Amino acid sequence: MGARPEISLDRSSPVPLYFQMAEQLEGAIVSGTLAPGDKLDNELVLADRLGLSRPTVRQAIQVLVDKGMLVRKRGVGTQVVHGKVSRSVELTSLHDDLTAAGQAPRTEVLSLARLEASEESARALQLEPGSPVWSLERVRYIGDEPLALMQNLLPASLLDLAAVDLADNGLYAALRRAGIWMRVAKQRIGARRADARESRLLGERRGAPLLTMQRTAYDDAGRAVEYGEHAYRPDLYAFELTLVDR
Repeated sequence: MGARPEISLDRSSPVPLYFQMAEQLEGAIVSGTLAPGDKLDNELVLADRLGLSRPTVRQAIQVLVDKGMLVRKRGVGTQVVHGKVSRSVELTSLHDDLTAAGQAPRTEVLSLARLEASEESARALQLEPGSPVWSLERVRYIGDEPLALMQNLLPASLLDLAAVDLADNGLYAALRRAGIWMRVAKQRIGARRADARESRLLGERRGAPLLTMQRTAYDDAGRAVEYGEHAYRPDLYAFELTLVDR
């Protein structure tokens, strides 16, 4: 049996019934009455309990799916997920931001290898082609939901990444412990469609839109210490910017 928050519908109101239902479900999620991982009753049960048509219930649920607050999983049903992560565009790491926001980030390290820098990666890191670099790829989760696919390149001379527990520690935290502090970065934010591998790793359909970020970070000595290419699920993630008039 799924979670059953109290839903009271005013059938004399001009507000559509699906919207009333969606608002009350959203309130239950925000208040914590519905917690991440909770499953709702299926659409037929909800429709019968609330005296609504199944299309009306489906429309209400879709509102919250579009907001990233509910997710439909085949064979599981409709579940509550964490609210969307809104991240200010500052020189911080995703791990640090999630921890500061009271989330519980989890990381799956897909690969870590010491390679020779290609011309492109050498240019990004201000190295000679063929210089040793660390190539790191991870999936960052919030709870059981994959949030981001992250690829990073670092000069191998900075630290021994093979000795760092990257499943439990953030990359920037590891750099800080090695005495390396990021001071400035060049960053580009964009969007593209997920390929087959990205869709599998992020739990999205192939061709789904992804937010992207490319960043080169520099330390207080002006060295390029990290180049990252990240892809995020837009239903769970957003960038926030503050704009001022000049």
